[in-house]
Amino acid sequence: MKYDCLVIDDELDIAKTTAEYFDMFGIKTAYATEYEEGMKVFNENEVSLLILDINLKEHSGFKFCKSIREESDIPILFISARDSEGDILTGFNIGGDDYIVKPFTLNILLAKARTMLKRYQTYIRKEEPVVSPVPGHITIDYNYRQVSVVGEIVKLKNQEFRLLAYLVENCNRVISKEELFEKVWEDAYVSDVTLNVHIRRIREKIEQDPKNPRYIKTIWGVGYVFEVKV
Repeated sequence: MKYDCLVIDDELDIAKTTAEYFDMFGIKTAYATEYEEGMKVFNENEVSLLILDINLKEHSGFKFCKSIREESDIPILFISARDSEGDILTGFNIGGDDYIVKPFTLNILLAKARTMLKRYQTYIRKEEPVVSPVPGHITIDYNYRQVSVVGEIVKLKNQEFRLLAYLVENCNRVISKEELFEKVWEDAYVSDVTLNVHIRRIREKIEQDPKNPRYIKTIWGVGYVFEVKV
């Protein structure tokens, strides 16, 4: 069966209520309350978005995310009462696309889910010019969603690719955080932490010295610029 969304939360009320609420707004949603049950639903059905709690009784949502990331690039949204910076960064670093701290309102969660689903569908369907060389040592292939650094392909997640592509397309122009939230995430509720983690991960993959970047420069208090020297 095909589902727009799968919610996995060990609190039955949250999982069931979220699924029912999403269904009312046309987002076909399945739910599970345990690790094994969630993995079974995911493996036996087609899912476009995963909403995942961190605490899954004796198992961890982090472990679930890492397992999914070995085979799929679908968007993953963490929901958790754990609000430490360490937990949030772990969520992003293992492949999560966003992170919401409980408690939250269902209308905010719905808005995020809609945005992530729209972005994912655009990602898998969009056709763009084949290759865009960046002066220096970076090449972007839009059809295959690949980035090469000195001829070697580096693996970027969906949102990392979108962010890098937008920065490159607007090279030598300072882009505010608000513009990146609007144009790349299409979501007004993205946090600075989310953006900063994605920038850091991109730098680690394309820069020779991520701590002293040649391309992606931080403009403190404003945003970022992809700098290409003419």
